[in-house]
Amino acid sequence: MAELKINPGDWVVVCDGAKALVMENAGNRKTPNLITKEIYQQPDPKTRELGTDRPGRSFRSVGTARSAMEQTDWHEQEEERFLARLAARLDKAVLAGETKGVIVAAPPRALGILRRELSQHVLQVLRAEIDKDLIKLPAHEIARHLVN
Repeated sequence: MAELKINPGDWVVVCDGAKALVMENAGNRKTPNLITKEIYQQPDPKTRELGTDRPGRSFRSVGTARSAMEQTDWHEQEEERFLARLAARLDKAVLAGETKGVIVAAPPRALGILRRELSQHVLQVLRAEIDKDLIKLPAHEIARHLVN
């Protein structure tokens, strides 16, 4: 990958399925200075709090055999909803002119879900996608990972 240049005013979005940091480059292309604009965090409830139903059962059309259906992954559903809300926020920001460039860094799975949810407006200003989990790093470390 060629060295990434983060333009002044570009948004850097670092996320996973439960937390997102929206940062803006207040520096220049040579020395980015990422300032946190928004933080989104989703609570991490226990599975029993998300879904109370037991897995369903199916009956064979012949005989008396029954089999259990696969358990719904409630955490995965919450992660997808969280990333869809983030994508909607990015769309709103791009349409409102809050930023002219977006860079996204997320683990591969979250990046795939987010990519599916991004609007055409955001895709047009998307400058880079980085498949790294940087969410636990401080802003200056995130900038270092992106430009080196």
